[in-house]
Amino acid sequence: MEKKKLHKISSVRIDQLKSFLKQINIDPKKFLLNKTTTELQVINEALTHTSAQCAYNHERLEFLGDAVLRLAASEFIDWHFPNMNVGERSSLRSQLVSDYWLTKVGRSIQIDKILTIGHKAAKDSSALATLQAEATEALIGAIYECCKDLNQIHTWLYPYWEAESKKVLEDPHRNNSKSALQEWSQSKGFKLPRYEVEEISQVHGDPKRFLCKVEIDHKLIGKGWGGSRKEAEKKAAIIALESLNN
Repeated sequence: MEKKKLHKISSVRIDQLKSFLKQINIDPKKFLLNKTTTELQVINEALTHTSAQCAYNHERLEFLGDAVLRLAASEFIDWHFPNMNVGERSSLRSQLVSDYWLTKVGRSIQIDKILTIGHKAAKDSSALATLQAEATEALIGAIYECCKDLNQIHTWLYPYWEAESKKVLEDPHRNNSKSALQEWSQSKGFKLPRYEVEEISQVHGDPKRFLCKVEIDHKLIGKGWGGSRKEAEKKAAIIALESLNN
């Protein structure tokens, strides 16, 4: 097996990484075996974006993190919802590993503040959500590679999974209002819902940047706002379902 090449990191960066790990409820001592910085180098790799054009970057650990996240989320569901059937487990897990969820976690821990990133990418506010999701997934992979088990992953992510699963399970449409609206339309013999999205604002991060109108058989049944096209469509579908139920 080829031995992985490590990179040097400054004492300032080491302190930054230790502080960041404490912030997300992970003991930095877990990453200092034999008083070396090997494990912190792995964490630093996860938090180095490709745009920084370093000899190492987050992509390898993001790939690993994808698999680790799915396994850890599956364990969480198995432990906390033992009576849930396989279909419901799959649906819930898809929410607990989604890019949208990863972005929320990354935003909450301000992962963009610890990222090493290229100047151009740092100025691209439209790519921030993607950066947060990718870096968070890479960090998950890095923590697993350092600890060789899922305990630290569960320690860190449990509160986020607990909140998200509660939100999803309290939603009668399981956080998939567009599918629910489509099923309703088909059950009534109507055509599929038609979504029309208009960009109202060009300000990134504006929660009312996009306005979506949804129609069934040429009849307007809901409107929704969102910071992205996808979010606006989802909100429009929710409003439409509420209107139909009433």
